[in-house]
Amino acid sequence: MEHVLKDTFPTLDARAALAGKHILLTGATGFLAKVVLEKLLRSVPDVGGITLLLRAGRNGADARARFEREIATSSVFDKLRAERPRWLERFFADKLDCVTGEVTQAAFGLPLDAFAALARRTDLVINAAASVDFREALDAALAINAVGVLNVAALARAAGAPLIQVSTCYVNGYRRGDMHERQVEPSRGAIPRHPDGHYDLSRLLERLQHRIEEIKEQCADPQLRARRLTELGIAEANYYGWNDSYTFTKWMGEQLAMRAMRGRALTIVRPSIIENTLREPAAGWIEGVKVADAIILAYARGKTSFFPATPGAVIDIVPADLVANSIVLAGAEALCDGAGRRIYQACSGSRNPVLLGTLIDLIQTEARRNWRHYERLFYRAPKRDFRVVSRAAFLLMLRALGAGLGLWSGARRLLGAGPSPALQALRTTQTLAQTFSFYTAPRCRFHNDALMALARRFGDGARFPVDPALIDWPDYLCRVHMGGLNRYALRDRPAPAAPYPQAEPGIGAGTLDIQSS
Repeated sequence: MEHVLKDTFPTLDARAALAGKHILLTGATGFLAKVVLEKLLRSVPDVGGITLLLRAGRNGADARARFEREIATSSVFDKLRAERPRWLERFFADKLDCVTGEVTQAAFGLPLDAFAALARRTDLVINAAASVDFREALDAALAINAVGVLNVAALARAAGAPLIQVSTCYVNGYRRGDMHERQVEPSRGAIPRHPDGHYDLSRLLERLQHRIEEIKEQCADPQLRARRLTELGIAEANYYGWNDSYTFTKWMGEQLAMRAMRGRALTIVRPSIIENTLREPAAGWIEGVKVADAIILAYARGKTSFFPATPGAVIDIVPADLVANSIVLAGAEALCDGAGRRIYQACSGSRNPVLLGTLIDLIQTEARRNWRHYERLFYRAPKRDFRVVSRAAFLLMLRALGAGLGLWSGARRLLGAGPSPALQALRTTQTLAQTFSFYTAPRCRFHNDALMALARRFGDGARFPVDPALIDWPDYLCRVHMGGLNRYALRDRPAPAAPYPQAEPGIGAGTLDIQSS
């Protein structure tokens, strides 16, 4: 059974619990893990040390070289660089270790003596490594999000250390209603449940691996093989009750973590849709284009003006710093309380909900009034209103517009003109809908009662805020979110600007960033 917190537990001190401890963090090249790393450095300066497990770079660069190039230079450390530059430099040199390894390989691909040495110096493991592509090929998604968890758990067991597994609220899949911080049952299909509470995936993994090998043998063309593996992942996810291979394999990762850490300290932290930081290390900090941003960016560039969604539904967005604080508190608790399985959801939908229609109205109003303030986001004033429609109406509009624009595009080609910009915009809309519509038409509401009870246990909890009630949605969605997107995530406008500029990297990529590889 999941651990249920009571307010009668003794007060904890997060800084004291983490002081002198050595933490292994995976996924540090990603958005969320960078916020976790920065928070640990700034708020727990007495931490014993931090080890980053990073795969080798494509050019053969080792973990340290990747850290210096991709992490140490990040603007997430600007506050520390301004306030304590020498301390930060010394920490990176003396207390931050980088290990070149691969979470998808047993012992991370390290020699056994090196793996054992890593285990001996590890007190806490935070696994934030994952593939966050919603339409990832099934073999890749399984390797990182599911099987890779077993390799991380093997280190935690060898070290006798708690494991903090970063998951996602959307492991709840197609289920409807109130989603609490507990084990998730598949809404479809039949997967046997172990007496210890987790689901036994042995036969499922064996069958999926067999299907993957069949496709690899049948498809010599790499593009066809990748497409078939992506289609397999979506089909299997849908069959068992999940929208995509990301959420399906993240749920599998939870089950494998429960199996591997049976009788030991395991905490699963499930964020909802992670967006810009609320306050720390700077309001609006973000890296890359996330879920809502991909749709906002397409609208800003004239690539789409309608989308399938439910305006009256709660869209669950949570700032990255609240998620990072949840992870830090979960780690401190696990070090103090020891063995036990705990699940926390970092979310806003139950405590400070915002409706999707409200989000659209706020952003659209801000865009009309102040689009010049966001020069990287808006190249010109928005010309059309952004509309949301039912899924049935959306499909009808796609068919009607697609037929008309297809004829027009064919006529343009005959006349020697380029592709129809309107048809390109329609295809962008269709791609965005395929990738994100599940998240913009939610049928459930996530609760975080256990996380809030956890925060109340800490005497220094104000240093690690997790309460979504702190979010002022009009200010956050406009000044913080759009300002941060403009400042941190986007490049300067290309020159000269094309009449219909191409979308920024990230449009249609299918990333919900809870954690990164």
